Amino acid sequence: MESISSHVATLVQSSNTLFILIGAIMVLAMHAGFAFLEVGTVRHKNQVNALIKIISDFSVSCLAYFFIGYWVAYDQTFLTSAANLSADNGYALVKFFFLMTFAAAIPAIISGGIAERAKFWPLLLSAAICVGFVYPLFEGIAWNGNFGFQSWLETNFGASFHDFAGSIVVHGVGGWIALVAVLLLGNRHGRYKNGQVIAFAPSSIPFLALGAWVLTIGWFGFNVMSAQTLDGISGLVAVNTLMAMVGGTLAALVVGRNDPGFVHNGPLAGLVAVCAGSDLMHPIGALAVGAIAGAIFVYAFILTQNRWKIDDVLGVWPLHGLCGAWGGIAAGIFGLEALGGLGGVSLMSQIIGSLAGISIAVIGGLIAYGIAKVLFGLRLSEEEEFQGADISIHKIGASSME
Repeated sequence: MESISSHVATLVQSSNTLFILIGAIMVLAMHAGFAFLEVGTVRHKNQVNALIKIISDFSVSCLAYFFIGYWVAYDQTFLTSAANLSADNGYALVKFFFLMTFAAAIPAIISGGIAERAKFWPLLLSAAICVGFVYPLFEGIAWNGNFGFQSWLETNFGASFHDFAGSIVVHGVGGWIALVAVLLLGNRHGRYKNGQVIAFAPSSIPFLALGAWVLTIGWFGFNVMSAQTLDGISGLVAVNTLMAMVGGTLAALVVGRNDPGFVHNGPLAGLVAVCAGSDLMHPIGALAVGAIAGAIFVYAFILTQNRWKIDDVLGVWPLHGLCGAWGGIAAGIFGLEALGGLGGVSLMSQIIGSLAGISIAVIGGLIAYGIAKVLFGLRLSEEEEFQGADISIHKIGASSME
């Protein structure tokens, strides 16, 4: 019997390791989505830069999170023998891999906002600071109970802050850091003249659409695999993810008047918003959350670009920052039993937790990008920007003739 029990335990642990590994690979694939979404949105002279930024940011994020960020969030390091690390089929290592792909989404989100006019190495340094210190600070608070914040919320409001898959922890934090970086960087030359927006047309709608589809597919790993073990897997999370994606798409289609950029970012808005409460909501609630997020994105993107004159190239603050904040709050509304949810959430805790994540992101973003601006500068010169980041930074264009 002991032998059978041992084999069963090994099988369970191996299955959990494989499960979370598949999730890590799916979220890793999402970074191709980030890349092609940016490639399709920027002008042709900045496509190579978009591709190189995403893979470079990912690599730097991996090192920053391996040596610093994971320790900040979970008080765990990997400075031990390989024998210790391979215990339990290496589950702890694969869990790191999975959570690292979440952390690496922070600079990938920021990249879309600061596209077409940012220096390369100073922004890479800022990304490392965000992944090593800023993001894991709130990750540890929300997902590891650091500093007693969650216990305080539960004591005072009946429930802790709930963010199952990162509406605030990942997307909200990334989106609000991006807003800070965009404001510190300034607008692209020629974007606004005499108070009017000058259209910079996307270079490739097919690439933009490809990026959105890759992100959408990978999101099911992002959400469903956040259970981290097979016994925690939930079909409810999968269907809620689907319904929010559909709601976001249709809302953006209608509100955005068939604009392809809005239509392909609509599903992403819905997916960002549903992350926090995807394990709690009724599918109809998830549909509503996604639809509201799709509308938020369209209206906020137009407001940001046209009225406030903030040159957020891919609209990452509306998409991740605002829709992420909506998702954090929405979990406290549509997660309630009265609205068909599973309950166990507090609207006040969701509001306070969301504001805490936003505050850490803004302050951390000011530090990370402020340091880089003072020490190295953030922007390309006007001539380099006119040439395009491809030629100015990488000495090659997207086509062989450039």
